[in-house]
Amino acid sequence: MTGEDLVTHIGRETRTLAHAPLPNDPNAEQHLAMPAINAHRWTADEVRALPDEPGKRFECVDGELLVSPSPRLPHQSAVGFLYECLAAHCRAHGIGAVFMAPGDIELDRFTLVQPDVFVLPLVDGRRPRTAEEIGHPLLFIEVLSPSTARYDRVVKRGRYQRYGVEYWIVDLDARLLERWLPQAEQPFIQTETVRWEPSAEAVLKINLVALFEDALGAP
Repeated sequence: MTGEDLVTHIGRETRTLAHAPLPNDPNAEQHLAMPAINAHRWTADEVRALPDEPGKRFECVDGELLVSPSPRLPHQSAVGFLYECLAAHCRAHGIGAVFMAPGDIELDRFTLVQPDVFVLPLVDGRRPRTAEEIGHPLLFIEVLSPSTARYDRVVKRGRYQRYGVEYWIVDLDARLLERWLPQAEQPFIQTETVRWEPSAEAVLKINLVALFEDALGAP
């Protein structure tokens, strides 16, 4: 299995308990213990200090290190499509600044992420320029890859919801978008259009059919 098929877990140290003889009494209740695992809890500062490796993205969520490989061209096409739609809308309404990965967003000491596309609030009418100027994000988007699907749908989704950020998951294979709102137990499944409503006066509709055809071609 290659790095394209699996998000690598790094920094885990295993401590195995010594074997103990099982009771000889066949009527006695049997208890089998699993090995104890002492997993290192990564901090945002530790992830930033990792040496750059071409073709790899390093993140951590609640102390778990996530390493993902370079995305495929359809993935990048979808990212570019969404970025262009959101950037034009935000400029027209003055409601935020749109960015693409790589770009670090620290949610807490143990969580450092790089969403594929994200929208941050403006600072005095301009784009934020430093980490200290990053306010509460307005939108996070992840485009699924085979190696990142579980983390985008489970690990990151849970953390983003706890942080109170609207979160979109783009599934290119299924040609759909999952729109997760904070506190929601189920997503809105969108296949034709998706709405982003940062305010009542600035509602954006994105044509998902056009997005999927741009990235993948006609179905």
